[in-house]
Amino acid sequence: MTDTVVPATAGPTTLPTVSLVIPAYNEEESIGKCLVAAIEQTVPFHEIIVVDNKSTDNTRAAVEAMATAFPDAGIRLVTQDAEQGITPTRNAGFNAATGDVIGRIDADTALFPNWVEQVQRAFASGDFVAASGPVEYYDMPLRRLGHKADDGFRKIQVKLAGDYVFLFGTNMAITRSAWIAVRDDTCADREDLMHEDLDLAVHLALRGLKIGYVSAMVVGMSARRLDSAPKDYFYYVERFRRTYEAHGIRDIRLLAPMAVFLGIYPALHLERQLREHRTARQWGGVPKAAATPES
Repeated sequence: MTDTVVPATAGPTTLPTVSLVIPAYNEEESIGKCLVAAIEQTVPFHEIIVVDNKSTDNTRAAVEAMATAFPDAGIRLVTQDAEQGITPTRNAGFNAATGDVIGRIDADTALFPNWVEQVQRAFASGDFVAASGPVEYYDMPLRRLGHKADDGFRKIQVKLAGDYVFLFGTNMAITRSAWIAVRDDTCADREDLMHEDLDLAVHLALRGLKIGYVSAMVVGMSARRLDSAPKDYFYYVERFRRTYEAHGIRDIRLLAPMAVFLGIYPALHLERQLREHRTARQWGGVPKAAATPES
C-alpha cells in the first residue's frame, strides 16, 4: 500500500504548524545561540526538538537550561544514543515531530527572525512537499554579498538539477506526511559516505514528490567547514558524488556544487586561518584520531 502525501494545509485559510529539529553532537558552544534565534521568531514554532547524539560535553545540560529558562518555547530534548551519526539522529527528530511541517537546521544555524513565517507561507500553497533556502555566513566578511551570491547559485542549481532538486540540511523543511511516505526508503548510510539531505531529496524525487526552493527562507550559518584540513574537506565535498552514484544517478550537472566548493576552498581556508577561527567538530569529515598526551 502506498502512503498518500497530502498538502501541509488543513484548509484554504489555515497555515501549517512548523516543528524544528536540530541534530546535535558536542555543540554546547553553539546550541544556546541557535535556540535563542529559534525562540525569537515573528511566528512561534509548534515545538523545537534538539536531538542529542552521544555528546560528551554539556550539550544536553545547555538544552535543558534553555528549556527551563523559556518554558513556553516548546523546547524538547530527545536523546539518540543507539547509533553515532547524523542520519539516525535526524530520523529520531523527524519521527518525534508532530507539526504539519518539519524544519531541520544544524546546531550552529541562526534562523532569520521571520523563518517560521516564511515557511508557513511557502508551504501553504501545497506546490511542493519539501524546500530549502539560502544562507548567510555570519562569520565571514561581506555577509550580504555572500548571501546574494549563495541565493543566486542555488537558484541556478535548481534549474540544473531537473528532477533531483537538492535539499540543504542546514536550512530545509519537509511536510510530515512526505517524511512518513519516504522514511523507510531513505538510506541508513552506516558507512557514513553520503550527504543525508541529498539522499532524502533523491528518495522524494523517486516518489514523484516535488522539492521547491524559497529565497525568503534565510538562515545564518558558520563557515567552519572551511577550517577543515584539505583531505577532510575533499572527503566532505566528495559526498555529493558518492550520494548520487549510490542511487545510480550520473548527471554531471548535479555535481556543480562540488566544483564551487572546491574552487572557493583554498582562498577562504587561508583567510580563516589568518583570522584564527576555531573549528567545532561536526559530522561529515574524515574522523580524526584522538590526541596523544605528551610523555
